[in-house]
Amino acid sequence: MDRRTFIGALGATTTLAFAGGLPARAFAQAAAQTAGTADARLANLLERMFYNVMETSPEFATQLGLDTGERAGLRSELSDYSSASQARDLATFRGYDRELKAIDRSQLSEASALHYDTVGFLGSNIINGLSNFNYGNNSIGYSPYVISQQDGAYQNVPDFLDQHHRVANAADADAYLARLEAFETALDQNSEKQREDAGRGVFAPSFCLDTALDQLRALRQVPAAESILVTSIERKAREANVGGDHARRAQAIVTERVYPALDRQIALVEELRGRATDQAGVWRLPQGAEYYASAVRSATTTDMSPEEVHQLGLSQVADIQSRLAEILRAQGVAGADVSAQLTTLNNDPSQLYPDTDEGREALLADLNRQIEQVDALLPRAFASLPRAQIRVVRVPEFIQDGAPNGYYQSAPFDLSRPALYYINLKSTHDWPKYGLPSLTYHEAMPGHHLQISLAQESRDTPMLLKLSPFGAYTEGWALYAESLADELGVYEGDPLGRAGMLQSLLFRAARLVVDTGLHHKQWTREQATDYMVRTTGFPVPRTQREIDRYCASPGQACSYKVGHTVWLRLRGEAEQALGDRFDLKAFHQILLKGALPLTILEQEVDRWVASQQA
Repeated sequence: MDRRTFIGALGATTTLAFAGGLPARAFAQAAAQTAGTADARLANLLERMFYNVMETSPEFATQLGLDTGERAGLRSELSDYSSASQARDLATFRGYDRELKAIDRSQLSEASALHYDTVGFLGSNIINGLSNFNYGNNSIGYSPYVISQQDGAYQNVPDFLDQHHRVANAADADAYLARLEAFETALDQNSEKQREDAGRGVFAPSFCLDTALDQLRALRQVPAAESILVTSIERKAREANVGGDHARRAQAIVTERVYPALDRQIALVEELRGRATDQAGVWRLPQGAEYYASAVRSATTTDMSPEEVHQLGLSQVADIQSRLAEILRAQGVAGADVSAQLTTLNNDPSQLYPDTDEGREALLADLNRQIEQVDALLPRAFASLPRAQIRVVRVPEFIQDGAPNGYYQSAPFDLSRPALYYINLKSTHDWPKYGLPSLTYHEAMPGHHLQISLAQESRDTPMLLKLSPFGAYTEGWALYAESLADELGVYEGDPLGRAGMLQSLLFRAARLVVDTGLHHKQWTREQATDYMVRTTGFPVPRTQREIDRYCASPGQACSYKVGHTVWLRLRGEAEQALGDRFDLKAFHQILLKGALPLTILEQEVDRWVASQQA
């Protein structure tokens, strides 16, 4: 299962982790002891599905800290990027689907029935994506291009080796070198799969390939001794006091194996660039309309059509702009309309950090202070808080041109490092000060970090369902968390900060419009960029990266505001039904159940409301 596709399904948000709770085998044993045969069979199936994900995605096992003991060999391996691996995944999940359907749901406990429904939705999604479209990486999320400015082994592997492969001893260092050797195979598998897809007319638009080429060449042109692939193992071995010639061996691998594979991939992408057009949407691909409709259903975990999503976006853009206009007028911000006023704010020198190393350090320090500020307020709204810590880091420079503007990676299960909140600092001027707090509340607390860590630390959720592969839930929660932070008082005396929060919501509403515009209504890249800039007032370079991201990840950007809309509606309905009996802390305890498809989340909230009324 492709690592980037899985991450993308989490909203370019998250990677996997399990911080505490019962191990999967213990969970299965507990289920067998405390429930009937149906519960035990389901727990066993979920355990096997989880370890299949680990064994076919060794990088996940490392990120989770599960590449030990009987699975220590995974520490030396990388994922299979070939088309054959997708065929194997399809056969495997069809087998799991048959096993699941053989379990009598009516015999399950209430908790196991929830797990049954959730994994059934997940499996159906994977089977539909893998069986219906013979190009790209489509299982949990939809990614039509195996090589783009944000997809491919050339992006995944260097970042993974540097950020996640731990070196504590000589065996770990040797495992790093084994993975570095495997990088050649991953690149060639990636290239071969892209070549197969190109034979079907499927490759990224010209502007996506331009950025991919820039990034490929940037990785390739560095002298091998100075490559992050070499300097990373050199630094890690030194810090761990591991002797040996690992840096020299890494340099030889990069020179003799990795760089030739990169050269082959660069030649392929250059060839594709010569054939590419600037047509931005997947409508141009085989089964393009069906592909996009399926991608939207997968991303939103609803039955909404692309047209319904487009109209929702237009309606919400108009509503949020009117709320913003009231604040900006009261603050005397110059401009003929909301977009012009936001542009004025974005260019105000008092709102900008210097575009220097010092300015970047100041920005990161402010983000950490914002996390500390909101942390102190969280007990007002939450009965449970996570143990995992979080650290703010910048997106690695060698992938920043194609990377998202911000994303989250959770901590490993042993908490050996904190969770990471990444921010793209290609230009500090992309981040005016008034808008940064809402990003922090989205990515850290009470957003992704709180929600994902609570689910992962829960003792009542199987490990497979701790992976949170439902972006509409996780991204919808993170947007809900931005407005919850406002309820907790973070913007008291800071109306421009509240304007930043509304601009964040406006941005996500505009995403509904431009994503469906690109892929459903056949907008050009320029149309989508112009609409986003006019609507949100964000700078063109930042907006352009976003639009290009939507071109390579159709449907994913729709998950945020659709999920947010459902979270707000469910809380509102619960408050109305319960009146004075509504308890916000108790409502938020639903997070302990783990991420759910939105249709199943609705059922769970209804069940909770009924239990409070009894």
